[in-house]
Amino acid sequence: MRTPEFWQRDGFLARALGPASLVYGAVAASRRGGARAVSPPIPVVCVGNLVAGGAGKTPVALALGERLAARGRAVHFLSRGYGGRQKGPLRVDPEGHGAAEVGDEPLLLARVAPTWVAADRPAGAAAAADAGAAVAVMDDGHQNASIEKAFSIVVIDGAYGFGNGRLLPAGPLREPVADGLARADAVIVIGPDEAGIEGDLPDRIPLLRGGFVPRADSADIAGARVVAFAGIARPEKFFRTLSAIGCRIEAAKGFPDHRRFDEAEISSLVDAANAADAIPVTTAKDAVRLPPAYRDTVRVLHVALEWEDDAEAEALIDGIEDRAGLTGRVR
Repeated sequence: MRTPEFWQRDGFLARALGPASLVYGAVAASRRGGARAVSPPIPVVCVGNLVAGGAGKTPVALALGERLAARGRAVHFLSRGYGGRQKGPLRVDPEGHGAAEVGDEPLLLARVAPTWVAADRPAGAAAAADAGAAVAVMDDGHQNASIEKAFSIVVIDGAYGFGNGRLLPAGPLREPVADGLARADAVIVIGPDEAGIEGDLPDRIPLLRGGFVPRADSADIAGARVVAFAGIARPEKFFRTLSAIGCRIEAAKGFPDHRRFDEAEISSLVDAANAADAIPVTTAKDAVRLPPAYRDTVRVLHVALEWEDDAEAEALIDGIEDRAGLTGRVR
């Protein structure tokens, strides 16, 4: 789905859905309270959020995994594999599996480190441990109470914040902000804090800031004339990123999150780009869902997390290693 616009304001529709939000909140709280968390054989670092989609969890998980690996830690990624039919535990083969099987985020993660999809997160962590992992970085799952986390990070989009502050379906929140932050060990705000997030955070929680920048292999997209499309929770974030790097956007098309593109709609976008003397461009997450015939035609804007303060990022990794019991320097 795409994030509804009314989730950003406390208008009539949000208030009308208030009773449904009460039911959702009660059911979700009951599930979390009734779950018995399994202690996995390796420490699990959770990268989650408090809202439905669009915060930037996967790039943050990748950045943390890369930093842990740079210190010599045997890192594996763990994902539910949303949008894929495989329940797992299954190790992702980025060359052999498709998004329909394992979901789109796991395919991105698997290009950096071994990745497991598992509807049963404890079983996924156990499979990773059996395969030699020393630590698992779990993409999403802050609200999943089935597994103990050694360290929990909440990612927040600085422009969107917590939306209208209401629970699903009246707003974007998966749980009350105070409840989610009570289980967080650190918060990472992506982009300028336009939503006043810092004022909502308890003093005890370390706050880090960062933003997404084009990777070197996408640098030539900056300044280009483009026809852009994205099937993510908030496509406008992608369009803003393109504008920020100087792209001239001739046309922009948003699709529902995790959209499985068909050839006709991509062909239409490619034709529009050709007619405008532009290049068709999409996100890395969308690229893995493109029809095979268009994977060499559509350009991909690959982004990486750039920390505002690299020393704070290194201190975060220190804290993760300490909390996870990853003793001994292997850097």
